Amino acid sequence: MAQPKKDNYVYIISMIIMVGLVLIGLFAPDAFASATNAIFGFLSKYFGWWYMLAMNCFVIFPIVLAMSRFGKLKLGEADSKPEFSNIAWFGMLFGAGMGVGLVFYGVGEPLYHLATPPFGAVPGSPQAAEDALRVSFFHWGLHPWAGYSVIALCLAYFQFRKGAPGLMSSLFIPILGDNAHRTIVGRTVDVFTIFATVAGIATSLGLAVLQINSGLKYLFDLPQSVGIQLAILVVLALAYTLTAVSGIDKGIKFLGNLNLGLVCLLGVSLLLLGPTLVIFESLVTGLGGYLSNFISESFNVAPYGGSYKDWLGGWTIYYWAWWIAWAPFVGSFIARISRGRSIRQFVTGVLMVPALGSFTWFAIFGGTGLNMQVTGLADLATAVNADISTGVFAMYQHINFGSIMSAVMLLLICTFFVTSGNSSTFVLSMYSTQGVLNPPKGRMAVWGTLQAAFAFVLLLTGGLKALQIASITAAGPFSFIMLLACFCLWRALNKEFAPGIEIK
Repeated sequence: MAQPKKDNYVYIISMIIMVGLVLIGLFAPDAFASATNAIFGFLSKYFGWWYMLAMNCFVIFPIVLAMSRFGKLKLGEADSKPEFSNIAWFGMLFGAGMGVGLVFYGVGEPLYHLATPPFGAVPGSPQAAEDALRVSFFHWGLHPWAGYSVIALCLAYFQFRKGAPGLMSSLFIPILGDNAHRTIVGRTVDVFTIFATVAGIATSLGLAVLQINSGLKYLFDLPQSVGIQLAILVVLALAYTLTAVSGIDKGIKFLGNLNLGLVCLLGVSLLLLGPTLVIFESLVTGLGGYLSNFISESFNVAPYGGSYKDWLGGWTIYYWAWWIAWAPFVGSFIARISRGRSIRQFVTGVLMVPALGSFTWFAIFGGTGLNMQVTGLADLATAVNADISTGVFAMYQHINFGSIMSAVMLLLICTFFVTSGNSSTFVLSMYSTQGVLNPPKGRMAVWGTLQAAFAFVLLLTGGLKALQIASITAAGPFSFIMLLACFCLWRALNKEFAPGIEIK
């Protein structure tokens, strides 16, 4: 396929949109907050059902594809081999797809649900604790990885088998033609992709800043303020932008290995120092509850109102939107590291293994926090309800060597921040230069700065709620793009491998 002539339409339009939003947020924060709150309320009320339905489609599609006759098709040439070992592949999948969100919510989310049970249990009771862990498993299980896999499968097929540019518009070649990314529709898709990516990453960067500020308060008694948060954001944004500009391959591998090592160190340490038996029991019980209630919770949108409907907007719908907003960034990364694997191998690895890692993390950290609260060893719920970002540090105050582990956790959050930031900077630069593998350094500097600026605007105009709003807003249009991409992939596969044609 001939390489198209480069142009800057997508870059210019995306820049105008993002710079405009940043300036509005900085100079008219009240108006920005009012507008985003109105959008959040509208989307949550009238389109919550759509986010739920779309995410379920994303779960079903890759599973059906893997079980179909296309399951043995390789994402690459017929004789291609995987570039990475299974262990290295799984490690990169987990680090890319979860990042700082897992650390932010690992303790805080189960404790929040314990105090405000979504399913009507008595607050603080053992049943409320089981429900809290179950719903945390649900939010961090198959659904997020299904969204990532949809984008990654489509990108890998069109990029590695068809030689198309690494752009989201390339997924629509079956209906727009080989020059899909030069059409108005294609460019619109690429602009929405950039907006969704910035919103999703800004949400994660904002969460990281809030939690780093909480950790510094617990360790060094620094105040939690916008000024401190801005300083944290500037320092770490400078770090991830410089690593992206200097060459993402040099630092990303080291940081990825460091992240995985710190995750294992913290998980094993708490498993040994915490309530070990309770942790194992929490893993088994949480997994059983997740499997038993998977279908009903996946489709429950509470049509007749009640407290559960209000809870959905702040939790499940927010999460589903966040995963959709992260899909273009994470999906692009997963596609790049999955070349040479069959669709069946890909779906099995991407859906199952990282989800089990998330379950284990929540069983260790969430299970420990829940046990402390239910048995009366510590009152963590009060701290979490006041500021959910403090959960893990409040818990460590009641663990042997907790101060040391808090410091290590703070380091992990910082490395997750830098890893997510430099990877997304690279991907955004690639998306805005028609998919070139080595985008200009100047463009990477621009996107690195804009991501940090947008994250700061969200923190300035509403904190955690503003971060949630950004994800939900960005995910709306991109969810349609993802569903259409599924259709295009299925159509392309059936065209290339009509019945009777050998798949290899």
